[in-house]
Amino acid sequence: MTLLDGLWLASALTALAAGLFGRSPSAGPWLTALYGVQFLLVAFMGPLAYGADPVPASPAFSVLGYGLSWQFTALSWFFAVITAGAALAAAWFMSGAWGRHYAEQGGDLRLLQLALALNPSTMYVLLASRDFLSLFVGWELVSWASFVLMLAAGGVGVRWALRYLVYAIGGAMAVMAAMVLSHALTGSFEFGALAAVVPDLSAGTLWSLVILLSGGFGVKMGLLPFHLWQAGAYAETPGPGSAFLGAISSRMGLYAMLLTLFGVLGLGTLKALSIPWTPLEAHELLAWIAAFTIVLPTFTALKQNDARWLLAWHGIGQGGYMLMGVAMGDALASAGGLMHVFNHATYQAALFMAVTAVVYRTGTADLNKLGGLVTRMPLTFLVLLVGIIGLAGLPPMNGFVSKWLIYRALIDDGQPLLFVAAVVGTLGTIVSVYKLLHNIFLGQLRVEHESVREVPGSMLAPMLALSLIVFVTGLAPGLVLDWLTTVQRELGLAVLAPTLGGVERPDGGLDMLWVVGILFAGFGVGALIFLAGGRARTVHQLDNYAGGHFLTAEVRYHYSDNFYAGLMHRIGPWYRGSFQWLQDSVVAATDLLAQAAAGVYRVVQPAAWLLGVTVLALWWVAA
Repeated sequence: MTLLDGLWLASALTALAAGLFGRSPSAGPWLTALYGVQFLLVAFMGPLAYGADPVPASPAFSVLGYGLSWQFTALSWFFAVITAGAALAAAWFMSGAWGRHYAEQGGDLRLLQLALALNPSTMYVLLASRDFLSLFVGWELVSWASFVLMLAAGGVGVRWALRYLVYAIGGAMAVMAAMVLSHALTGSFEFGALAAVVPDLSAGTLWSLVILLSGGFGVKMGLLPFHLWQAGAYAETPGPGSAFLGAISSRMGLYAMLLTLFGVLGLGTLKALSIPWTPLEAHELLAWIAAFTIVLPTFTALKQNDARWLLAWHGIGQGGYMLMGVAMGDALASAGGLMHVFNHATYQAALFMAVTAVVYRTGTADLNKLGGLVTRMPLTFLVLLVGIIGLAGLPPMNGFVSKWLIYRALIDDGQPLLFVAAVVGTLGTIVSVYKLLHNIFLGQLRVEHESVREVPGSMLAPMLALSLIVFVTGLAPGLVLDWLTTVQRELGLAVLAPTLGGVERPDGGLDMLWVVGILFAGFGVGALIFLAGGRARTVHQLDNYAGGHFLTAEVRYHYSDNFYAGLMHRIGPWYRGSFQWLQDSVVAATDLLAQAAAGVYRVVQPAAWLLGVTVLALWWVAA
């Protein structure tokens, strides 16, 4: 038995245990231990996956004469360690008080535990794909596992889960079309068979493959214009499920794009494939799609008053940075894009957990109904603070490093407009996450939250662990960048030469050890100046202070309602005129098709339809 076999077995046992015993809140610690086993197996697999040979799986069989087999490469392992870590953190978070509370509130804890367990299990299958057929099998398993997790909350979550399903089926059809086209060209589903004929393919055929693969996998990643399902589906999933989905689920789309567009077709092909009558090449088109994915969802997040929706919209935008970095293809940019996958998973999971902790104590995620919780939930505040610094791409957290690599590469590559788009996205993120921090933790405490206290240790521990990772990998980014050199080499990309603190370059590098040291020295000087003054006066959280006046609790001075109302007045029409129109059009078209199908189905006997579909399927197989 190989380590990959052991990983599959451990994930299957976790799902079985969740299905049998997940209803009992006392099962939480045992399930967390099983996720810990999965994480250890992935960790032990690392040196092998990064060696000369991939880690194989023992199971292998044939379907219609086509062999199916699996293996872990360096790229597989990189995404698997994030998957296992995110699943462990989510399971740990709901292993104690949160899980009991969820069950007491009428939630189906067994369904949630089972749905969470199915997601990493199916992702390991996808990440081990060796050909288009196994890739498609894994892709569908992951899509349906995500759908089950989104359904767990019930209520409005069901509507968003069904919307996701419509998008997912459309994406799957595009992937299947690419797979069929590849087979028609090569007579095989093997990645290597397609890679061998790529130099001989016409531009039209290559464009067909690029469009089908990027469109199909881009649905899962939430790239514009296929993003309208993601924010609602992730935000309405129960807290730990949102943390897992936000951390890694949509990144399966990026993995599949890396494997096929860059690993099979190759960056050289994408650079040689120009768009007629334009100066753009295929990889630059992907970069521009990424740029719009960065900017528009980020400013959509700005107008959200629900903390979960705000984070979910930012998750879409952050995926744009990942694709932009990889699409540019040089050593700095691709390292930044790949590192951002890891970075975003760590702080996004921590942020969703922090917001879930606030909901657990206050009963609301409405930013207009919170405030002043910093003294009541100081550790949760620390987690959120670390997370938003990472999300905003500011030092000393890890998000700064990956964004800096992308910025520098865009400047070096002579892409000023893409650079401006990336920076504008960051500015929008900074403004938006300040709203998140301010409206939850800063300012005046509401009277109804005076008795709120910190969440239990079972919820704090995974949040603090993730926050520590965000800081440590920001201080010493070489710990992650070292992994990525093998991934870059495997994908045929230029390879970065990292240092522990970042990267050394004759024209200006990055050493986070110095950056963090100087930053903390500045904080120390500021603290000394403040403390030496000796004129501070403590103001109770129910009171406030502004403009030289001390205000009592009777004066409501925590202006959080309709935060950034002036800015929304300016940019609001953009969303009503574009996003809302596009979304309504998609929904209307889907409803029309559904009504037409329902009408035909009611007229014709269902058995006749089933017989017809079966005959067509048999004819297709025989042909």
